[in-house]
Amino acid sequence: MKRNAPLTPVPFDDSVNRPPTLARPVRSRARSLAMDAHIAPHQHPWAQFTYCASGLMQVTVTQGEVQTTYIVPPTRAVWIPPQVQHRVVVLEAAELRTVDLDPSVTPADWAECRVLVVSKLLRELVHALEDSVPGARDDAIMTLAVDEMAHATTQALGVPMPHPEHGDKRLRALCEAVLRDPAEKSQLRDWVSHVGASERTVARLFRDELGTNFQQWRQQAILAHALPLLARGMPIGQVAAASGYASDSAFSAMFKLAMGKAPSHFQNKTLSKT
Repeated sequence: MKRNAPLTPVPFDDSVNRPPTLARPVRSRARSLAMDAHIAPHQHPWAQFTYCASGLMQVTVTQGEVQTTYIVPPTRAVWIPPQVQHRVVVLEAAELRTVDLDPSVTPADWAECRVLVVSKLLRELVHALEDSVPGARDDAIMTLAVDEMAHATTQALGVPMPHPEHGDKRLRALCEAVLRDPAEKSQLRDWVSHVGASERTVARLFRDELGTNFQQWRQQAILAHALPLLARGMPIGQVAAASGYASDSAFSAMFKLAMGKAPSHFQNKTLSKT
């Protein structure tokens, strides 16, 4: 997830017609963004469904004491509730789609960020919203789009991190070390000596601050590490090795269980042949 190239700031879309309203509670925007484009941290009073029709992006959200980073390929989207701070970094040139939703149509219990699987129907509805005009057809598309989001499959994807200011510094140091090279060590006991804490203490910090255990968290870090490599066309065997797996089959089994599709589904076939 670490980027070496400088990021290129792009402005937040604050056009007067962007905010959803009671009359038009669902609005969709499309933007073409180059690799390493960066939308600075911001928040807004409406909910947002964010995905890219092509390419790959990184969305980092801050809720309470936890920051979570999501790596978002075209078949997945991030749901961001109102007033939740988030930033976007484009990992591979992307066609970004954002759907803004007025609180009047937002599911009442969706107060937490989540990853949604984008069905073929939902994808087409989002595209249709971009060109829709007020009227009965527009109302029908908005209603169906919200219903399809509400019934979309969710996935426990995302790499939570301790808050940079309020979180435990030992836990954050360990998490950052794993993110730099998730394949280096596979067990928590092999990492704790670098941060000056016992294995028991760090295990408690994972549970108390991030709501998970080390192995579950590391798997999320591995997926976040592997997705950009696949998108850049790296052969699956090399991605497996870079993720700490001794065999392609073991890596592919883990990946398919977590993502619902094999690694090859997310691989740039054109680049992998060059």
